[in-house]
Amino acid sequence: MTQLFTDRLYERVEPIWASYMEHPFIKGLADGSLDEEKFKHWLKQDYIYLIEYSRLFAIGAAKAIDLDMMSTYAQLLDGTMNTEMNLHRGYAKEFGISEAELEATEPAETTTAYTSYMLNMAQIGGVENVIAAILTCTWSYNYIGLKLAEQDAAKDHPLYRKWVDMYSSEEFTQFKKECVELMNKVTEGRSEADLKRLEDIVVRTSYYEYKFWDMAENLSTWDVPVK
Repeated sequence: MTQLFTDRLYERVEPIWASYMEHPFIKGLADGSLDEEKFKHWLKQDYIYLIEYSRLFAIGAAKAIDLDMMSTYAQLLDGTMNTEMNLHRGYAKEFGISEAELEATEPAETTTAYTSYMLNMAQIGGVENVIAAILTCTWSYNYIGLKLAEQDAAKDHPLYRKWVDMYSSEEFTQFKKECVELMNKVTEGRSEADLKRLEDIVVRTSYYEYKFWDMAENLSTWDVPVK
């Protein structure tokens, strides 16, 4: 049986994703001990990250090779901007953060670097580059969510439990599956050189995801303080 490209990708990045489960931010989320200031920092940075992430789906729709693929990208864009970002808006209300304040968040160094990398990769290549840039975020969040759900994580912390429920939900799992299917579709018949190039994008975005958890845990913005 021919191995799917995403099976090959998973073998490569799973050790990186497994390290997320040992990260202090994720462990704190799991047992409910995470400092709420750290969660709020993640929330605000992830909200503006998702604005840029949404642009990737728009680029994907523009570069789609057929109407079916264009429709899939449009649906994924809608899911990101409405379902996932609505979760963030709901959290913000609970913390007394307005939508205007969310949108006015200044991106941290890691957020800027990560989103710039994804958008650059999407713009300089074909539709295969777009889904390669998109894949890690959606798939790894589902990976984390499902593992935390298996542990019945954050059961005594309703706010963090909502996070676990969102990213382990059937809806988000389907969202991930559609991204995986897109990746396999655009890599059919590709040369090994092309596959290696796309694999490198997925690996690099996996490293960026770890750095994003670091940024949230350490309340990082920019290394050089501006007075």
